[in-house]
Amino acid sequence: MDQATARDFPANSRRALADDDLRAALAHAKGRFIDKRREAVDALPEFDTLCDEAVAIKDHTLAHLADYLEAYEAKAVQAGAKVHWASTAAEARAIVLDICRGANAKTVTKGKTMIGEEIDLNDHLEQAGLDVVETDLGEYIIQLRHERPSHIIAPAVHVTRQQVADSFKDHHRKLDRARSLDEPTSLLAEARQVLRRKYFEADVGITGANYLIAETGSSVIVTNEGNGDLTQLLPKVHIVLASIEKVVPTIEDTTTILRVLARSATGQDYSSYTTFSTGPRRAQDADGPQEYHVVILDNGRSAMLGGKLREMLRCIRCGACMNHCPVYQVVGGHAYGWVYVGPMGAVLSPSFIGLAQSAHLPNASTFCGRCEEVCPMRIPLPKLMRHWREEEYARRLTPFAMRLGLRLWAFFARRPALYHWTLAKKMRALSFAGGRRGRFRWLPFAGGWTAARDFPAPEGTTFQQQWAARKR
Repeated sequence: MDQATARDFPANSRRALADDDLRAALAHAKGRFIDKRREAVDALPEFDTLCDEAVAIKDHTLAHLADYLEAYEAKAVQAGAKVHWASTAAEARAIVLDICRGANAKTVTKGKTMIGEEIDLNDHLEQAGLDVVETDLGEYIIQLRHERPSHIIAPAVHVTRQQVADSFKDHHRKLDRARSLDEPTSLLAEARQVLRRKYFEADVGITGANYLIAETGSSVIVTNEGNGDLTQLLPKVHIVLASIEKVVPTIEDTTTILRVLARSATGQDYSSYTTFSTGPRRAQDADGPQEYHVVILDNGRSAMLGGKLREMLRCIRCGACMNHCPVYQVVGGHAYGWVYVGPMGAVLSPSFIGLAQSAHLPNASTFCGRCEEVCPMRIPLPKLMRHWREEEYARRLTPFAMRLGLRLWAFFARRPALYHWTLAKKMRALSFAGGRRGRFRWLPFAGGWTAARDFPAPEGTTFQQQWAARKR
């Protein structure tokens, strides 16, 4: 897997904008996510009340996080689980590999887990000689393409149907290359045929966790394909990957958050499968793993908990922010250059891989506020991105030209009389130069704007002048 390329966001974005297949795929997905979410929310009058309750649950949990993590561990161990704590991504990878080696594993199946992506788990296990197979259809497709997810809910949203067919024909040895895979049902049948065999071959199954319930020691996964159930029930060892903020106090709290999760993510009342797992297989159970391990990761979250980014830990990974983001809608997820994309990625990536590696991301926003408006957990994403912009400037990571421009603007902004006089002169000059065309195809220092669209010529007076005239 490629290393983080978040520092190359401008170049990544230019490539994305020139990719016609990507633009078509994103345009198709945009309406589907937005329309379904709106319909689901409108159909539930108490949606806003549920969001407020979910926010209160997460805030309470974060305020007592250590207590609830300890309570979860005690209940999970009581149920037969083995709980492992990892401070860093490297520690988490090492723990998972040790568990796999202890089980003499050769084949590992995985459900969709963003923590697995965050710690680059697949590469680590494959380098150790294990056969790792993603079982979520979208994750399986991008695994064949050697890509990262481009969306937190729909990892392969950027891939066209023909590209999926080509990937299957390149990697499925028993697939006749002349066979037609034009229909989605034929693609699904082909993937199911290959993955079904892997479920039964797997020695270890790895899943993520939407929630860890302190009250019962249970982990919860939410899927629409049922692959998560097969991944955790059929192998003899099940490993749950979760981060510290996934803990919630009770089952009732969990169901409250579940009611806003699916509606915000996919526009469903509930996802097709919501699975609660508590410990390994018991004598009276019909199925289940012989060993049940939970790996709980920090990886910088404790620092967020005690800092200005604390509210980001309320995130339930629904993806609503990116679905409604005008920047994500045109460049897709890979332009962001790491695991977390869109507005949430603009806040999380600097926290996990460092601001020097990802300073472009907090600036990849129009600050239109749609991300905050649709976030069911009321996370003030523009405010948190603004925090990183301030940090970027304070650490002198901002490009020199931008710093110079900001200093120049600050000089005038501190001198209102000079600011208004200078702006009025510039407006008159631009109005005169615009002539009858009423717009500019090019302007100095405005190449980023005029490269894609004309700049409208001012009509002669500034807003402040018009406001003063109206007051008089």
